[in-house]
Amino acid sequence: MLRALDLLRSPWARRGFLLAAVAAAVLALVVEREAAGRALDQVSWSFVALALGLSVLNVLFAALSWRAVAGGLGVPLGVRDAAVVYLVGQVGKYLPGSVWNLLASAELGRDRGVGRRLTVGTLLVGVLLSAVVGGALVLVTLPGARGTPLEPHGWLVLLAPVVLLLVLPPVLGRVLELALRVTGQAPARRRPDAGSVAAGSAWSLASWVAIGLQVLVLAVAVGAQPGVPLLRTSLGGYALAWLVGTVLVFLPAGVGAREAVLALVLAPVLDAGAVLVVVLLSRVLLTLADLLAAGSAMLVQRWWPPQPTPRSRRR
Repeated sequence: MLRALDLLRSPWARRGFLLAAVAAAVLALVVEREAAGRALDQVSWSFVALALGLSVLNVLFAALSWRAVAGGLGVPLGVRDAAVVYLVGQVGKYLPGSVWNLLASAELGRDRGVGRRLTVGTLLVGVLLSAVVGGALVLVTLPGARGTPLEPHGWLVLLAPVVLLLVLPPVLGRVLELALRVTGQAPARRRPDAGSVAAGSAWSLASWVAIGLQVLVLAVAVGAQPGVPLLRTSLGGYALAWLVGTVLVFLPAGVGAREAVLALVLAPVLDAGAVLVVVLLSRVLLTLADLLAAGSAMLVQRWWPPQPTPRSRRR
């Protein structure tokens, strides 16, 4: 990982990495263009526009969640710089390997006076926080929901408060220490405080709600009955799909696994054809949202170059 970080310090290497990452994301869209075209024929453009807006909100709220956590760990970036570090780096997840987004964000953080290893540590803690909030959302929504795999296990909702204990500052601090130790990095100077964890959790929940509503909008567009049952299925279904895709780190951006899980959860409320439309458009719109957010952040970086502080830690 360290050699890759050193390589990314070269301006030409950065341009090549960014080009490859964007090309991978665009390729994912191109591969699905025919199926996506057929799916779009079945959905009103007003629903598609709303779903795309919710996809963009999902990405932006996730960036704000990471910024809140990073601030509590000694990385006090402004909204503009945090957007560049997180959103541009996220395009790297479309490359095989599941570490390129971390490496890219580490270099972008270094440009802004943040130690590369510290940036990686905060990103790992951010992923954990998102996973915990998403896991709690699954436990609140899917157990007992009619037709879902967790319908017979309504008692699982009682585990949601237990799962949320994992976002307590002492627990997150231990996770950060372990991550830094395993990767041979220097210990962090600070542990997350309650305020930053609360803010990060709130933004993370907002991110989950946005993407869950994206699924709901697409499901309604193809004939699902709106209401609380569909809301539960949409929120919990996408969160469960993301968790499965994240565990399968060898899949770029969890492609394939997330769609399979989401399709399984949506099966009770939609017929097979409608399910395929929803899961396909959900993936395409989220990929497009990643590209739009990263492109906007790159424009921001071009107009306002980073100005790191002289006392920054550069590890």
